[in-house]
Amino acid sequence: MQRTIGKEVSFTGRGLFSGEPASLTFTPADIDAGITFVRRLGEKVATIPALVHNVMKRPRRTCLKNGTLHIETVEHCLAALTGLGITNATVTVSDTTSGELPMGDGSSNDFIASIHDAGVVEQDAEIEPLIIKKPIQVNFGDATLAALPGPTDKLEIIYDFEAGPPIGRQVFAFHLGEDDFLKELAPARTFVFEKEVEELRKRGFGGHLTTKDLLVISPTGPIENEFRFADECVRHKVLDMIGDLTLVGRPIFGRLVAHKSGHELNHLMARKLVEHADTSWRNSLLAREGATLDIRKIQRILPHRFPMLLVDRVLEIQNDTRAIGIKNVTNNDIFFQGHYPGAPIMPGVLIVEALAQLGGILLSQKLEHTGKLAVLLSMDKVKMRNPVVPGDQLILEAVAVRVKSRTGHVRCKAFVLDKVAAEAEIKFMLVDAEPI
Repeated sequence: MQRTIGKEVSFTGRGLFSGEPASLTFTPADIDAGITFVRRLGEKVATIPALVHNVMKRPRRTCLKNGTLHIETVEHCLAALTGLGITNATVTVSDTTSGELPMGDGSSNDFIASIHDAGVVEQDAEIEPLIIKKPIQVNFGDATLAALPGPTDKLEIIYDFEAGPPIGRQVFAFHLGEDDFLKELAPARTFVFEKEVEELRKRGFGGHLTTKDLLVISPTGPIENEFRFADECVRHKVLDMIGDLTLVGRPIFGRLVAHKSGHELNHLMARKLVEHADTSWRNSLLAREGATLDIRKIQRILPHRFPMLLVDRVLEIQNDTRAIGIKNVTNNDIFFQGHYPGAPIMPGVLIVEALAQLGGILLSQKLEHTGKLAVLLSMDKVKMRNPVVPGDQLILEAVAVRVKSRTGHVRCKAFVLDKVAAEAEIKFMLVDAEPI
């Protein structure tokens, strides 16, 4: 079953890299809400769902961004939530300009303690796990991470870690959902090697820390500290992986086999798993009979008509968060007369227009937007990936990023089979529709 926390609970601490004081608050969330971060900075507030498409590239940590505000070092917090089986919660971070979460002792212990204070509540809805059914492998240098079919009721992680003395090779296996997360993983701390410390301090990181605050490892062992486990390093790598893969957005069941995997490779795997799950979902929709919205219902929502109505059917609308539609591309489409007669290719601007029309349909699902027209305001991150030709079936996907009373922001992709044809982020102004 889905789970959330029992009540609001807060704690404070200093960030790992900046040393800046920060306040963190866990708040219960509704069914299907997922894990969401809220960043407060003065009068600015950003809501950032814990999803991999919100990842901002940062070395040695996981950072999430929405607009101009970001949240740093979320991996240990996410690992704590996932390790306790919590699927829905809001995490608010304030009183910090850096956006870092409190570090605690570099493990998940402080987050676990706060969640225990709040309690865990089972909700009246089942989880929808992502079950790994097809092998997927990603590589970065000599690091490898593979997702394989395995258990269908839990996640099995096998991690092979290697480093210089005194670490050597450490191999650790953990079954999330079966083994004792609190004892075996939560206490494992982040670590740094002595040779890396000076370079990090030159870059302005961790100047407030001592070797008693952070696990610093020399060739002879921890400096002014001691290991909590003989294989603490590999255990912490597994902890990081669990936190990073929470960004898939739902529990993962199957087997992961890792060799030297870090945050960047974990994020890449999360993206691949989401892409694979989305492809399977879209294919299942295509095989299903019927439609959520046929062309007649679409025409009641959109003012577009021939030759500019570019959505033939809407297969599914998930609440007001995601929509999947279809544009059947035929040689009879009028634009092929001039683009190009000898080599017909659907114009990229019309693919984006089709995505914008589906985005308008998605935004219309909110009750407050009934009768309003979604007028294009701006487009960003527009990319044409693969050509679309007569005979193709263009699968359109629109996902709501931020929706307000007068504006909407959607992230869109167009596919032909499993290949991305185009993608864009589109913003709309919602205006009152004029009677025709």
